[in-house]
This record gives sequence, structure tokens and C-alpha cells, in this order.
Amino acid sequence: MAGEIGDAIERADREGFTREPPKTLKGRIGFLTRQLKTTRAVAAELGVSQRTVERYRKGDRRHPPKDIADKIDAAVRSRWQPQVRRRRQKQAATTGGITVETRARFGYTAPVGTTDDGRFRRLTVHLPPAYARRLFEARESGAGDQAMRGIIAEGFKDVYFQDGGIRATGLSDVAINDIDYLDLEF
Repeated sequence: MAGEIGDAIERADREGFTREPPKTLKGRIGFLTRQLKTTRAVAAELGVSQRTVERYRKGDRRHPPKDIADKIDAAVRSRWQPQVRRRRQKQAATTGGITVETRARFGYTAPVGTTDDGRFRRLTVHLPPAYARRLFEARESGAGDQAMRGIIAEGFKDVYFQDGGIRATGLSDVAINDIDYLDLEF
């Protein structure tokens, strides 16, 4: 998962955890070993030797370097509570929708021309479930950040700029040019 939108989806997933992931190094390595089946696979995931993983698992070594500790944390959190993640994403894609809060620079194409609107806009927009479904499907298929930006921009066009077809009917395209921050909630 690369890019700002993929990271925002991951953060939103983590907000739905019903239990905290293991806190100790030994517990985290044990969890990863159960998930990946072998210490060799864990070592390959973390970029360390198999023997180092075994030392972490036995408790012989308790303080990994910061970069390795960050990799362990990311690996555990990305695999933690997959059923909870799927359930929340399914609910967002079928009934709940997704709320996007962002501060970004938007550009648009309209009959009178094109603009990149030289100022940042701070928007909080609730997108219908169809956009959530498309966003999750794009993420699962490995789409890049630009493709996911396009889905969110299309949702902003329909929901915010055109208000469901009531206003700005000549607006044909909206693009997110710069993102200062982006947060998702579902």
C-alpha cells in the first residue's frame, strides 16, 4: 500500500480494532510466527536473520534497533484483526459510506475553462457506499495513489461540487492536485 490514500485507509482500519495488538517484543514475534508459519518467513519480512528472530522469540534479545522495531510494529498491525477490518469495510461499502476529511488543492474543468484554484480547501465530505466500494476494490487490486485520488475526486465532484446534480452541472472533471492531509473514517 503506497501513497497518502492507502495510508489513510490503513489508519482508518486501525481505529476499528476491538483489542490492542501484542505489546511485548516476544508477543509480537510470536504473533508474526503464527501468521507467517515459520521464523524464516518472519526474518524475510523484517529483513533480519532467522537466528535474530529466534532470539527475539525466546526473549534472549529484547531491544531491536529502532528501524527493525518499526518494521515489527507495522507487520503486526497490518495483520491484526483481519475479520474486524473486513466487516467494517463491507459495512462502509454496502450501507455506511466513507467520510473524507482533507485539506487539498482542487482543480476542475468546466465549460468556461480549467483552473487549479490557487488556494487550499478544507473539506469534510461523506461519500456514498458506492465510492467506498470502488476505493476498497482499487486498493485490493493494487491500484496506485493516483487512481484512488481519482475515485475520491469523482466523489467530491458528485457530492460536494454538484450536490447530486443540483448545481454546477457544467462541471465535467475534478482533480485533487495537492494534498496537505487526508483522513478517512468508516
